[in-house]
Amino acid sequence: MDARDIILRPVITEATTDRMDDKKYTFDVALRANKHQVRDAVEAIFDVKVAKVNIMNVRGKEKRQGRYIGFTKKRRKAIVTLTPDSDEIKLFSEE
Repeated sequence: MDARDIILRPVITEATTDRMDDKKYTFDVALRANKHQVRDAVEAIFDVKVAKVNIMNVRGKEKRQGRYIGFTKKRRKAIVTLTPDSDEIKLFSEE
């Protein structure tokens, strides 16, 4: 798999933007990606050094439309911690 096939998108919420001060970044990753693949993909895309990777599976939530019941898409989330000497990841363009 290519590095851009493993890292799908960054997760931007209030909690994850607070964690960015501690050099912890959250990404949605491919369902079959493991910690080693996520580490290599983040280092290749953003040119940083990764200290630690935590991965969790997020189940789909039950949603209803009238009497019909379905589920949202399940996903896999990775929290990537960078080393103290590495640069921070620019998720927003500051121009």
